[in-house]
Amino acid sequence: MGFLALGLRALIGVVFLASFVGKVTGRGAFDRFVSSVRDMRVLPARSARSVALSVVGAEAAVCIMLATPVRAVAAGGFVLSAVLLTVFATGILLSLRRGVRTPCRCFGASVSPLGPGHVARNLTLTAAAVVGAVAVPAAGATAPGGAALSVLTGLLLGGLVTALDDILDLFRPVDRAPGLARGR
Repeated sequence: MGFLALGLRALIGVVFLASFVGKVTGRGAFDRFVSSVRDMRVLPARSARSVALSVVGAEAAVCIMLATPVRAVAAGGFVLSAVLLTVFATGILLSLRRGVRTPCRCFGASVSPLGPGHVARNLTLTAAAVVGAVAVPAAGATAPGGAALSVLTGLLLGGLVTALDDILDLFRPVDRAPGLARGR
């Protein structure tokens, strides 16, 4: 269980760190996130900024909690991340049911519209967080080599999750610009 707990800490930690950093760095990143929250039309528009601030604060808390060596705190980080991911999935589902296709600002500057894949991603990460919450208290001592491999695997998977929209965009068809002749 120790290796699993370490790998999941790295996976969920990287996802939430990338999400936090993407929303608070760069000119206007937070304002774009606030606009995305507002455009989802799940909450009253006047609460978008305070909800966005709460999300960013909770994401930072998850990162700190998962990095803490105290097992109970790390388990709490997994629980908090599972709650947040469930709320995100629910918000996206409600938004999609209303026909809203606002850009996903999950990790900052993405222009990919929210879709069923975002719900699936969040629910998959929720399941990983729940497993992590169970694995952390049961984790025993780990060998250094195995621990390093577990953390590296979690980091790589977390990086893949955060780049998934961009990777999938590479395989989407590109619309032809109007006026371009075929066969040139």
